[in-house]
Amino acid sequence: MDSIIRGAAVYLVLLVIMRLSGRRTLAQSTPFDFVLMLIIAETTQQALLGDDFSITNAALLIVTLIMLDIGFSYLKRWSPRLSRMIEGVPTVLILDGVVDHRALRLARVDVGDILVAARSQHGIETLEKIRHAILESDSGISIIPRNAS
Repeated sequence: MDSIIRGAAVYLVLLVIMRLSGRRTLAQSTPFDFVLMLIIAETTQQALLGDDFSITNAALLIVTLIMLDIGFSYLKRWSPRLSRMIEGVPTVLILDGVVDHRALRLARVDVGDILVAARSQHGIETLEKIRHAILESDSGISIIPRNAS
């Protein structure tokens, strides 16, 4: 029972910390981010397993974490408010061609990240050709180009 409680507690702590840390795109991951994730994984493993390194305990923890994830997916579907708290909402970074520098700062995204998304999605090379840029709740950046008039 101790493993289940530890697993649930670690899951919730990681969920809150990741949510509070903000949304950055995976393309923005730096070597520091990678090292940080490795350290978090090792620390989490120690917190989850404690002194019990048995296969039974590991299996119990895996089932606990998966069940928590499934439970949260049902809760998010049931409660849009909870879904917004856990998943977040899309953030408009460029609206009608105007860059929202405050939104960029809060999302820890820069203009270069927007241009990378614009080039990869539409072959757009300059900000002037972007009508809207939106940081989606899944951390991807959606680009809506200006109409070619």
